[in-house]
Amino acid sequence: MPRKSRYNIENKIEEDNKWLCAIYIRLSVEDGDDKEESNSISNQRQLLNDFVKQNMELSVYDYYADDGYSGTSFNRPEFQRMLADMKLKKFNTIIVKDLSRLGRNYIEVGNYIEQIFPLFNIRFIAVNDNIDSYKDPKSVNNVIVPFKNLINDEYCRDLSGKIRAILNVKKRNGEYVGALTPYGYKKDDNDVHHLVIDEKPAKVVKEIFEMVIKGYGRTRIAKELNAKGILNPLGYRNKVLNQNFKFKRENTEELAYLWDPTTILSILKNQVYCGDVVQNKGKIISYKVHKHIKNPKEEWIIVKDMHEPIIDRNTFAKVQQALLDRDTRADKNGKLSLYAGHIKCADCKMSMTKRVGSKYKGKPRPHYHYACSTYCRKSKDLCTKHAIRDDILYEAVFNAVKLQISLVVDIDKIVKEISNMKQVNFRKESLKKSLEKQEIEYEKQRKLKRACYEDWKLGIIEESDYYEYNRSYSNKLAKLDEQILYLKEELMECEAVKTNNDWIDKFKKYKNITELSREIIDELIDNIFVHEGNKVTIKFNYEDEYKTAIEYIKVHNGIEIDKTG
Repeated sequence: MPRKSRYNIENKIEEDNKWLCAIYIRLSVEDGDDKEESNSISNQRQLLNDFVKQNMELSVYDYYADDGYSGTSFNRPEFQRMLADMKLKKFNTIIVKDLSRLGRNYIEVGNYIEQIFPLFNIRFIAVNDNIDSYKDPKSVNNVIVPFKNLINDEYCRDLSGKIRAILNVKKRNGEYVGALTPYGYKKDDNDVHHLVIDEKPAKVVKEIFEMVIKGYGRTRIAKELNAKGILNPLGYRNKVLNQNFKFKRENTEELAYLWDPTTILSILKNQVYCGDVVQNKGKIISYKVHKHIKNPKEEWIIVKDMHEPIIDRNTFAKVQQALLDRDTRADKNGKLSLYAGHIKCADCKMSMTKRVGSKYKGKPRPHYHYACSTYCRKSKDLCTKHAIRDDILYEAVFNAVKLQISLVVDIDKIVKEISNMKQVNFRKESLKKSLEKQEIEYEKQRKLKRACYEDWKLGIIEESDYYEYNRSYSNKLAKLDEQILYLKEELMECEAVKTNNDWIDKFKKYKNITELSREIIDELIDNIFVHEGNKVTIKFNYEDEYKTAIEYIKVHNGIEIDKTG
């Protein structure tokens, strides 16, 4: 007869002297494989079934298997289901392979086997650790048990540190280590750490960026996608990719097709669409506390050009500037104002507010005008109104843009003529030869200086001679360094305009415009400053490149171009 236990098993089935058992099985993420139920899970089940068969008093009530869950947390679905059944007294015995399968947090494991299980009159058996709270009550309180739990805990801490170190190396190498792929990408069949374009969602990503360029706000974009019945990222992940991980959220048929502005914003901000791998954006607090926290941006690990981009960098930068880094609220139709994020008060530098007027010159006539937001919303003492009618503003901006485009087109023609001139090409070749000659001389003087030091150390020359030679060589090297720097700058000046004309192309593609668009404003204009008296100052993009081109023309052709408008 077994020794009498301090456990009072109320649920024991007296008539056939059997114990109803909950078989608990767990496998951590690191030990899993791609099968629905891993071999290790199957092995645990087989081991525990054999144990039950060998002990005739035991009878299985149910199996509880957590496949892919860490032992450091007890917030596991099957473990929680087992606890719920325990509280309802559906069984009176819990069997595990060993203590590490119950958990790897030594404090919590000790609390369960010493406090919680006895409280509910549960017989606890850990087969490989020879623990049985009914047949051998002392086995639970044996001094070796907390040591085993502590070793299991330490194993998990050590493993967590090693895994983090390995993952950080992979992240810095640009290898994608996330479990889920960004919307628009999938994992390469030949390399799970490399992303490839998933064509169907990638088209949606492109459409989202294109709508932003056209002036659509995030709410309007979400409505457009909802109207088309397109699966949102979570819906696509669950329904198409079957990526239903343990953190699966409820996703009804209706929710799978529901887009919201927050989802749109996360796509627009994601640098992965430029071809970059962006990782380490968040972390869990520790291997025991699985709460996820965000990392500051300076801790992100970004490796550029690791996969094929869906969005080119110019478009991505344009969207960040136009929508994400500016005050660009949409109108009631969900479309951005033509000048949103670009129009500002010339004095306080705050944005201008678009307002509707009901009269013009005393007569009923609805019209739009812009006014300083500081004046309208804060205080009339802080700034003046700076009011300007929409039609006057449009005409001023439209004319300035056309003038600027014509100037840039003229610059392009002159630059091409100059770049093709024989004397310019001759100067470039002359600069290259001079630079090569000076660099050879620099290397020669550097070697002489080094040899002088070695001669002194070998006793060939006196110390006083060494210092005199060293000073002479150092002065020559300094002068050569200045000459080399000057030649490099001159050579860069010759190449600057000829090799970097992308900004000119941006202006040239709009040379036949008949009206303004949101795309033109975003691409060509930085800010529009409104002064009192209907005066407007426009700051165009690429002003530095423009100035470089003017200087280039002045140096090589003596032509003056007036930059007005």
